[in-house]
Amino acid sequence: MHHLPAPRATSPSARTRSFGVFPAAALVATALLTAGCGGTGDAPEAHDDLRASLTFYASFDGEADADYSLGDRSIYTAPSWGDRTLSREGLPADSLVAHASGEGLYGDALYFPASDPNIVFFQAEDNLYYSESDWSGTISFWISLDPDEDLAPGYSDPLQISASAWNDGALFVDFTQEDDPRHFRFAAFADYDVWNPEDLDWSEIAFEDRPMIDIADPPFDRDRWTHVVMTFEHLNTGGADGVVTGYLNGEAIGTLSGREQTVTWNVEEAIVAIGLNYAGRFDELSLYDRALSDEEVRALYELEGGVASLF
Repeated sequence: MHHLPAPRATSPSARTRSFGVFPAAALVATALLTAGCGGTGDAPEAHDDLRASLTFYASFDGEADADYSLGDRSIYTAPSWGDRTLSREGLPADSLVAHASGEGLYGDALYFPASDPNIVFFQAEDNLYYSESDWSGTISFWISLDPDEDLAPGYSDPLQISASAWNDGALFVDFTQEDDPRHFRFAAFADYDVWNPEDLDWSEIAFEDRPMIDIADPPFDRDRWTHVVMTFEHLNTGGADGVVTGYLNGEAIGTLSGREQTVTWNVEEAIVAIGLNYAGRFDELSLYDRALSDEEVRALYELEGGVASLF
């Protein structure tokens, strides 16, 4: 396994806020964030709690790098998952992956063509809180596409987080390749030898035994944005108490539970990859250091102006 590029600056621990990585345009938001965490009472309590739990936020407004991060804020491109030693900062220079001005839910967004072989990613270290025991968190983003018209053949992963492979210690969402209409799935794969100790071929694993939440008729459309949230809790406890919940547009639509969810990472090698074999727009990526409640996910969905309004 290859190591990712070194962070731009030394990263703080996952529980320590650092604002040195902010671009100049975000300094005002930084000051407001710091004040808000002090309990000024200027924002609803739910907003205060969301803001305090935020570890990473990329609005893609003005630039592709993150607005706020506890780790490296840079976006990276690599030729493929296995060629991450060849990664460089920025979006692909020789492809159609674009920073789309004015095309976002609010402001700008990223646009991905299905034909692009590059992978675009952020480093997970410190940006996504990770714990070797009783690990919880939340992943939130918005996408806009018509899966059946826009996606090329094959599986499509708008977001995938892993240190090694899709089926070995990974959290991701994807569109299936063979269904009509395409299904949308929330997936939480523990270490390979934990979830598949008999080393069965994927085709041999019963549908109900696959560690996924399957949505047969998801509400995606090219002309509107859909909010996608995955919460997870009690991973890495060693017991069968891991819980993963999928949300679409603020509503819980499925839960994966009753499983051992041991995810063993070298966090220096873990990445938050976006737009894998994906065709459409992608916006408002935010990560949190705990599993948000149903009410908080709904509040996040209903934020006017997006996550930036928390500032």
